[in-house]
Amino acid sequence: MTLLKSWIASANNATHPFPLNNLPYGIFATEGAEPRCGVAIGDLIFDITSAEAEGLINLIDEPLFDLPFWNPLMEQGPAVWAALRARLTSLLAEGSEEQDRVEPLLVAQSDAVLHMPFAVSEYTDFYAGRHHAQNVGTMFRGSENALPPNWLHIPIGYNGRASSVVVSGTDIRRPWGQLKSPDHDRPAFLPSRRFDIELEMGAIVGTPSDGPISVQEADDNIFGYVLLNDWSARDIQAWEYQPLGPFQAKATATSISPWIVTKAALEPFRCDTPAREHELLDHLKDCGPMLYDVDLSITMAPSGKPASTIARTNYREMYYSAAQQLAHHTTSGCPMNTGDLLGSGTISGPTKPERGSLLEISWGGKEPLTLDTGETRRFIEDGDTMTLTGAAKGDGYSIGFGYCVGTVLPALENPFAR
Repeated sequence: MTLLKSWIASANNATHPFPLNNLPYGIFATEGAEPRCGVAIGDLIFDITSAEAEGLINLIDEPLFDLPFWNPLMEQGPAVWAALRARLTSLLAEGSEEQDRVEPLLVAQSDAVLHMPFAVSEYTDFYAGRHHAQNVGTMFRGSENALPPNWLHIPIGYNGRASSVVVSGTDIRRPWGQLKSPDHDRPAFLPSRRFDIELEMGAIVGTPSDGPISVQEADDNIFGYVLLNDWSARDIQAWEYQPLGPFQAKATATSISPWIVTKAALEPFRCDTPAREHELLDHLKDCGPMLYDVDLSITMAPSGKPASTIARTNYREMYYSAAQQLAHHTTSGCPMNTGDLLGSGTISGPTKPERGSLLEISWGGKEPLTLDTGETRRFIEDGDTMTLTGAAKGDGYSIGFGYCVGTVLPALENPFAR
């Protein structure tokens, strides 16, 4: 597919993240106005809430965009999703006969504040990147035992905290936690000293399900994708994770990018999952290309200083797709709801510059990272700003996700000091 031309000039720039081919969904507010639904097009936002109120968009017999989140549309299913996309394309395409009606409903992105794009029902995070799992396992168990026996057969995950999912730009407070003390027999209650990020993609469930569904049905039920940063306190995690896995180490925050890139926009970029070492069971077998070719990167900026790119990788490096993760999640009969968020797990490639976490980049702190400023990092320090970016590159256009940004603030004073 090539660039679809819009009458909005900025949308026709080959490097702009929001061409007519994309049309991502978000929630925005301007000065003196309440948050409302919007679609990014070029460097503008099309006010969908107002467009519906004025009769420009009328998909069903009741309002879909009168609340400040996209869940009402998401629960309508693929036919309505496709109808909205077709209507938006006709309104914003070059030569549109309705340009005069749309123009008053456009807002400069520079004048808008972005909010959470959907109400998160529940959140599950996976551990489904082969290179990340191999790296972490090698660090702690040696290369021969890096992957647990189940890893090549099922997408491993844990249930996280929907309440701590935040939109890009939200500051992240360094967490307190119980840490193993190298100098004493008893653990210590301290701020995390090994605070980290995980570069992930988040899949958003649109159509709900009740009971087991196939991989194809799961793929049909996914509404769209966001960038996702699973903030992780590695020292808290190391002390608490046996025998039941991550808990407080992962509960501080999970940041997501503010624009939902729809599955429809990503269709031209589908690609296959890696070759399997073991044949998957029937409920997990691939039914076609299930991953996407999306370039991803991480930058780190110390307070008041320029950012350094510390990793570049691609979503195609995942071992399990979001559809396989969702299908496996339902096998126990677990209902999945509109607005459920599935984190992919850390996305790392086979080489050091492609590692998606500081735990891997610094090899557990043993190999400090040197930034462009000359400073070194083993893990995140107070004041550091971490930014995730992602884009799928087409023929003369780019499907971008915007930024997923978070700045780490110092820990609070000890809340339990006496």
